[in-house]
Order: sequence, then structure tokens, then C-alpha cells
Amino acid sequence: MTTVPETLPAPRPVGLLLRRPRSTTGLWSWFTTVDHKKIGILYGGVALVFFVVAGVEALLIRLQLAAPNGTVLTAAQYNTMFTMHGTTMVFLVGMPLAAAFGNYFIPLMIGARDVAFPRLNMFGFWVFFLGGLFLYSSFFLGGAPDGGWFGYTPLTSAPLNQGFLPGRGPDFWAVGLIMLGIGSVTAAVNFIVTILNMRAPGMTLMRMPLFVWMMLVVAFLTAFAMPPVTAALLMVIFDRNFGTLFFDAASGGDPLLYQHLFWLFGHPEVYILILPGMGIISEILPVFSRKPLFGYAVVVFSGIAIGFLGWGVWAHHMFTTGLGPVAVAAFGLSTMLIAVPTGVKIFNWLGTVWGGSLRLATPMLFALGFIAMFTLGGLSGVTHSIVPADTQQTDTYYVVAHFHYVLFGGLVFAIFGGLYYWWPKVFGRMLDERLGKLNFWLMLIGFNLTFFPMHVLGLQGMPRRTYRYAEGMGWDTLNLWVTVGSFVIAASVLVFLVNVIRTAMRGEPAGPDPWDGRTLEWSTASPPPEYNFAAIPRVEARDDFWHRKYTEDAEGRLVPLPAGGADAATATTAGAPPTAGEDGHGNGGHGIHMPSPSYFPLVMALGLPVLGYAAVFKSPWLAVPGLLLLLYGMYAWAIEPATAED
Repeated sequence: MTTVPETLPAPRPVGLLLRRPRSTTGLWSWFTTVDHKKIGILYGGVALVFFVVAGVEALLIRLQLAAPNGTVLTAAQYNTMFTMHGTTMVFLVGMPLAAAFGNYFIPLMIGARDVAFPRLNMFGFWVFFLGGLFLYSSFFLGGAPDGGWFGYTPLTSAPLNQGFLPGRGPDFWAVGLIMLGIGSVTAAVNFIVTILNMRAPGMTLMRMPLFVWMMLVVAFLTAFAMPPVTAALLMVIFDRNFGTLFFDAASGGDPLLYQHLFWLFGHPEVYILILPGMGIISEILPVFSRKPLFGYAVVVFSGIAIGFLGWGVWAHHMFTTGLGPVAVAAFGLSTMLIAVPTGVKIFNWLGTVWGGSLRLATPMLFALGFIAMFTLGGLSGVTHSIVPADTQQTDTYYVVAHFHYVLFGGLVFAIFGGLYYWWPKVFGRMLDERLGKLNFWLMLIGFNLTFFPMHVLGLQGMPRRTYRYAEGMGWDTLNLWVTVGSFVIAASVLVFLVNVIRTAMRGEPAGPDPWDGRTLEWSTASPPPEYNFAAIPRVEARDDFWHRKYTEDAEGRLVPLPAGGADAATATTAGAPPTAGEDGHGNGGHGIHMPSPSYFPLVMALGLPVLGYAAVFKSPWLAVPGLLLLLYGMYAWAIEPATAED
């Protein structure tokens, strides 16, 4: 008969290179953490730095175009600035900021202690961070990308000896975007598994917060949209460096193949960027209207419909490429159709505000600004479904105006609303309301002063992607307004940074529930403890935390429960360390075992930029250390226990 020893033998010590980092505080902990909240802060901090960089690039573009025959930038420098501005805003600002909110708040909002794959989560961040550094290192290592953020072929795919785009900018661009795509897909997989498998007991899909729903749709879009553009980028790299002819029309290739592959990613990408913003304001509006979201189920299914329909509109970017009348008619119709679920969402947001007890705090102002600016952007976008109109507008500043009304007026306004809304939860201090309102009004005025005149400039025939224009075209005054407006936007961002610094130094303590919130993240401490919840909550209703605080009287008016404005038990104990036998995992008083820090995600991620440089410079000597880093990180990661022994 086999006997079981009373105690297990002590684990054997591992080699020095495999020892687990023990630090959970201090600078080094930020390099090794797998805590979803710290990773969310890292995503957000780095993305905001890139936001400032992209803003500087935009200001240089606008200084060049402020007056006719500008001399601030050369043609080559202008091409680099607008390429890097667009690339940075899409891949290094928009997507990472959505990932920042998703990383921090999805587990908190669904009542989980962490994401499904904590180390994969950190790997995704390091790939994003190192991919951004890789892209910007091109300024010093052979020329920054200068073929537009869309990288059309054959301009970008022609070999170096043909001289279409001299330098290695397109190689850096293609390799860098492949790296960023890897990071995006890891985050998407993590979000999908976390949302579908780690919700608190009782939290059915139709009880999930709207932000979680929109991030789930975005995660599926990301997972399926990245492969087509990755294939296109690989073909560009092979055409440029290895003599293939995927896009060489003279040799039987097809340059339009690239456009199909790119926009098959590029149009779902628009919704990858905007759906998180829709989710954010869907959380803000009910809190500051003191009403449930109007038509919750309709908003959910509208978001899902946008995700599905987003795959069927890519060729409206290609109406001038000669697709033929049947194709352009079909894609024009699909472009009209996708406006329907978007309009439904706008109707539901307005229904939420209508008749509510409104508090015009800074988050609410940004949410209302989102609705107004995004609606204008959507209206100008519907005009592109009319094929003759799109044919005239496609290479003009009208498209630039539309694109920015959708993504800046939509995503950026929502992001700032989310920052002001959730800042006290993340850092435990309230951002200053007076500076917040100044931030909003400067951004609103500057945004409209910058981008609304571009509609008129486009209708007057001013082409986009041009680095100067002649006198006497009638564009001088409007371009000056646009430039002034861009500096007003810069001033609004500066006000936000001042607000952040002031809050860090002497901000008002927030408490666990400063806005009288509706969702589970407000039921724990500010900032939340590492384990989020001392005991996993049981969800009984949609907006469960709200129902723990309030009931209705016979006339339908809100009445606080006897415990007061917040559920006393939850508000006081959600962030407290668990007592013996009460850790939510049945560990009998041994405490909550959270995933332990690890530096192997960083080690593995470091291999990717080294391999990227090897690909750009065709250096087998660089490929060797890159592969070693990648394989060592992968091996050590695989054999490392997820949780350290006590």
C-alpha cells in the first residue's frame, strides 16, 4: 500500500538564472510585475508619452502649412512627420490606451482578481513598448518611415535600388507594425479568455458593464484583423529585400492586393479604436445622469453589429481604384448600413441623459463632447458612401477632417473622460475640477477650430499629403485658423499635465466611491489592493453595486438603503486583507495566492526588436542573440511556476 508523506519535500533550489524576482515595490517591480493594474498604468503612461510625441509632430505639420510656401519642413521631413504622426496615433496611442483601460478595469468590473494570463499580459506590454522604441529608433538608424501610415505599394514595396523611398524607413515601419500586432493579439486573447471565463458568480453576459462588452468585441476584432495586415507587411518586406514580386504589376503582381489586405484590417481598426470610447462613455453617462443606461441590450447588440458590419466596408477606401460599378455599389450600401447601429447608440446615449439628474462634472462634459463630435464625424462619413462624392473628396482635406472628428472627437474625448472618471480609483486622488473643465473647453474649442475648417478646405480642393501650397488658392486664412486651433489643443493637453502634477502633490483624497458609481470597481478601495477583492462578489443584478446602495420607494424615487450611501460591508471590507479562512479561494487562512513577479516576459520580448534589427539590416549576426533571448525567455517562462511557494 502506498503511503502519503505528511509533508511534501522542500522544492530544490533552481539555478541563478531562473530565480524569481522577489521585489513587489520599488522601480524594479515595474519591470517584473504581472499585476493587471500596474500593467494598465504602464500601458497608459507610455501611450500618453507617445500622445505628446504625436502632438509635437502634428504641430510641426501645422506650422509648415500655416501660410503658403512654408519652409519649416522640407518635403522629405513633412512626409516623415505625417507618416509617424498617423502611425503613432493609431498604433502607439489609440490601441494602447484602450488596452490600458481594459487591463486595469476589466477584472475589477467583472469581479475577478486578475486576467487569465498574467505573464502573457506583461509580455504584451513589453512588445508594445519595445515596438514603439524600435519604430522611433529609425530616426537614428537609416531614416524614419515616410510612406504614409497606410504604406501603399509599390511606393513602399519597391526594392532599395529602385529609389522610390530611399533609406530603410519602410522596413522599420513594416517590421515595427508586425511587432505591435503581436502585442495587440496577446492582449486580445487575454481579454477574451478573462471575460468569458472569469466573471464573478451571477454575472451573466447580459449583466456585464458596457465597457466590458465593447472590449470583448474589440478583442475579437483585433484577433481576426491583425493576420491580414501582417501578411501584407511580410510581403512588403520580402518584395523590398528578397526579390519577390507580390506587388510588381509588370511581373504579374498586384499592387491592389496590398490595399485589400491593409483595409481589410484598416476599417475594423477604426472600430477597434472607437468601440472602447463608446464603452467608456456608456459607463460615464449613467453615473452622472443617475439613471440606468437606456436600452442596455440594444446598445450591446449595436456594438456587436458594428463589429460584424465592420468587416464589410473596407473597399470604400478604394472607390477610385477601378473596382467596377457592382463592387462600389455594394460597398457604398454597406457603408450606409453600418451607420444604423452607430445611430442607435447615439439615440440610447441621449435617452440616458434625457430626464436624468445631471451632474456636469468633467467626465460628463467629455462624454457629452464625445457624442456631439462623433455625431458630426459620422455624418461626414456617411457622405463617403455616395461614390461620386467620395471620388471627389478622397484625396482632399475633407477626409482628414472626417477621420479626426471620428477618432479625435470620438476616441480622444472618451479617453480624457475616462481619465477624469477613473483617476481617483487608480491613484486615490481627485483630479482638480476647475482645471478639468478648462481642459475640456480648451480641447473642444481647439478641436473644432482645427478640424472643422478642413471640411471647407477639402471642398475647395486642397489636397491632403501636400507639404506646401501656393498663394492665391484661397486657403490661407483657413489654414492659419487650423494651425491656431492645433496650438489650443496643445494648451489643453498642457492643462491636463499640470492637473496631474498638482493632484500628485496635493490632490483631494478620493475614497472608494467618489462619483456614487454603479459597477463593481467602485466597491473596493482606491487604489485597489493587489488582489482586488477580499472575497469574490456575488452579482445579483445589472449595475449590482448600485442596487446594494439604493432601492426605490412606491413612487419610483431612489431611496438609500439603511446602511447609507454605500454598502457598508462592501465599502469597508472589499479592500481589506482577508482573514483566516476568508480569502475567497478556500485557502484556509494562508492568504490569497496571486501570480508572482517574473522577468521572463521582458527577456522574451527583448528578443523581438533584436530580430527586427536583424531583418532590417539583413544581419545573421544580430539574429543569433535575438533568437537566444527569445528561446531562453520562452523556455524559462514555460518551466517557471505561476505562483511562488510561501
